[in-house]
Order: sequence, then C-alpha cells, then structure tokens
Amino acid sequence: MRFGSKLLAVVACVVTAGCASIPAAGDPPVEVFAVAETRPVGTANEDAADDPAIWRNAADPAASLIVATDKKGGLYVYGLDGEVRHFIARPGLNNVDLVDMGADGVIVFASDRSDLAQAKIALFRLDTQAARLLPLGTVASGSGEAYGICGYRRGSQLIVYTAPKQGNIGEWSVALGQTPGATLLRSLRVPSQPEGCAVDARDGTLYIGEEAGGIWRFRSGETAGEIVAAVDGRMLVADLEGLALVPEGAEGGWLYASSQGDNAYARFRLPDLAPAGRFRIAKGRVGSTEETDGIEAMRGDFGPDFPGGLFVAQDGVNETGAQNFKLVPLADIEGALGL
Repeated sequence: MRFGSKLLAVVACVVTAGCASIPAAGDPPVEVFAVAETRPVGTANEDAADDPAIWRNAADPAASLIVATDKKGGLYVYGLDGEVRHFIARPGLNNVDLVDMGADGVIVFASDRSDLAQAKIALFRLDTQAARLLPLGTVASGSGEAYGICGYRRGSQLIVYTAPKQGNIGEWSVALGQTPGATLLRSLRVPSQPEGCAVDARDGTLYIGEEAGGIWRFRSGETAGEIVAAVDGRMLVADLEGLALVPEGAEGGWLYASSQGDNAYARFRLPDLAPAGRFRIAKGRVGSTEETDGIEAMRGDFGPDFPGGLFVAQDGVNETGAQNFKLVPLADIEGALGL
C-alpha cells in the first residue's frame, strides 16, 4: 500500500469511526534505532524514494556507498553519512541492485518502468572511487510494468531477475559490452503483484515477495515455486514489500522482509525460513520509519558506526521532508532479536 492510499484509509476511518487501529497490528516488534539517514530525495510530497542497494568498500569500509532510487527522479549515490555523492536523472527507475563483476566493475541494474507495457533493465557502472554512476544502456525484459529486481554473479555471467507487476518473473543473462543484451533463461510466475526480490548467491535460490500473498521460494533451475512465509497478519502484514538476504556459512543466515502494513520488519532463518523475530525502527536521534518499500542488509565492517553490518530501509513518511532512507547497525538488529 502506498502513502496516499493509506492516508485515504485513515481519513475514512476518522469520518466513519469504523476502524479499531491504524496501522494494522502484527506480532509485537522489538525496537531498534537508526544512527544515520540520507538526504531526502528530490521529489517532495510524493511516493518517490523506493529501493536501496549497498556496495561495501573492503579497503575502506567507512567509504562504502548506497545506491538508491527516486522513482520520479533518478538514481542517487549516498555515502554512509547520508550525503549525496552523485545523482543521475532518470525518471521511472523503481527497484535497484548491484553486483561486483570483477574486471567489468560494479554493475548497477534498475527496473525501468518508463514504458508501462514493456519492462526494461537500466544498466550502470558504479565508479567506486569517484562515487559516480556511468550509464551503460538499457535492455528489454519482457512485457509488463517493471517493478522488482535483483541479481547475482554466476561464474562470469550477470544473472538478473525481473518481477513486473503482472507476476511474470524472468531470469535473464545480461551481456555487458558496447551494446548490452539480455537472454531469457527461465520464466516463473506468482499469482498476483510481486516486488521484493532477493537471490542467494551460494546456490541460486530465488525469493520473491508477493505483496498480498507471501514469500515465494524458487529453487535454482526449477520453474515451480512454493510459498515459504505467508502474509498472515502476524509476521507479515500486507503489503509485503522489500526483501534482503544475509548469508551465513554454507546455507544459514537470515531473510529480512518489510511488513509494510504495520511499519515493521520480519526476520526468517535460513534455510528453513522459520520465523526469527520482528522489529521496528523507532524514533531516536534519527526519525522512525513508516511505509517502508525497499530494504537491503549486509554483514561486515562498515566503519565505526556500523562495525557489524548495515541495514538500510526506505522511509515512506520522513518527518523532516521528502522520503529518504534510514541506516541501522545490523549488529543492533541481531542483538535485539538474538542470534
């Protein structure tokens, strides 16, 4: 649900006195706090900020970068202090991810919904030294309105998964070069509108968030999926939005999900997807988050403010201006929920 639709629901409840509570209540979450936030996106008074991706600078962790979308304006590159390092105007980009492709550089790819009937993948190279995005081109990715996106490196291949609003999920091998191209490897499907997308680079398992249904798991190479965590009004309150995967060891780790309907986040244990706690980002020295769309998380050293990892969440109701992104130490979340 977007901010505007929820606002209308609130007004209707006030007028009719027909609602018990806003937002809906899932199982009680623990509270954690952001320690930094990005500058607001340039599009004010609209549902604009959407999805983040993280690049970790192994040589200088505090100089790591966040790439994030203003779907009405373009792509931002932020530092961990929340300041804008670069902005590239490109309206219509919804979700974003990035993959280190070695000699080909750090490749950023975003779902391009500028044509609502024909989805596309917009490609960029992240100049990690200059913190700038260099456009590489756009490739077609089938029919429908582009929405969710994620990917990983499989050998020398860049594999990108697209999740248009119509539910037809595509697995694409993206060829980089002077004229980029994309080859469809596999077609999947979920029953209704998806968005959240995360892939486990260890074995190619794909997770797709169906907003009203739940988290779907697709094993590598298979076309049939299974719901492994349903929208149940307890762990996940519709809409189910962003997904973020934090691997640990050969098959363990955590899958995080944005439970947008009650302004919370759910954690599931890998590989069995057992529920493993809920949390919310509460107001402290940095504001709280509400109406979160995209999230991303990564373990590792990110400097003195984020020594155990980084969790980034879009804030749909930023109290100080246009929408932005909040930064939380991942270690604080893991400590609050318990490992």
